[in-house]
Amino acid sequence: MTTHSPVPVYGEDGPLGTIDLAEERADAEGRVLIRAGAGLNFAVPRSFLKEREGGTFYVPLSRADLDRLREGEARGDGQTIVIPVVAEEIEVAKRTVETGLVRIRKTISEREELVDEPVLRDEVRVERVPVGRVVERPLPVRQEGDTLIIPIVEEVLVVEKRLMLREELRVTRSRVEERHAERVVLRGEQVTVERIDPRGPAAGP
Repeated sequence: MTTHSPVPVYGEDGPLGTIDLAEERADAEGRVLIRAGAGLNFAVPRSFLKEREGGTFYVPLSRADLDRLREGEARGDGQTIVIPVVAEEIEVAKRTVETGLVRIRKTISEREELVDEPVLRDEVRVERVPVGRVVERPLPVRQEGDTLIIPIVEEVLVVEKRLMLREELRVTRSRVEERHAERVVLRGEQVTVERIDPRGPAAGP
């Protein structure tokens, strides 16, 4: 509540009293105190106090009701009068009523339909390309268009043959003239012609 106290309280036909909001508290039975003046105070259920526009409140009582309260207060003892308020309430209850029975039978039917929808799939072709090139370090994976290139490296033992000039043989030819004496047996053929006379011994040359 945002209205400053005391706040006017109106009934069915005009003002009935005030409520001091600074002191207004519902008692244990949920009732609040309305001061009607001339020492007359009366309590009503908190639910019957309705806030109106302008910060005032309304209770369903008339001035005639307030006058009857004053007549009952003729003793002058200054006591608070409790107004019993009777209200009709609606009690709603539910019950289940059987109105009929329903039998449900479920059957299964089959039908064939042609489904023609495009589907996508990925095809992967793995191609081994021999390279045989010496590299200094492992190469990273690279992408060329739609092709992913994964370098495969391995360590290999390299045995290398080289020609080494160990030494040189230097052969120098020189011509030396010297005399050589030796006895040599030489053979030769000689021919002697002898004539023979058929009549007798040869007469000589």
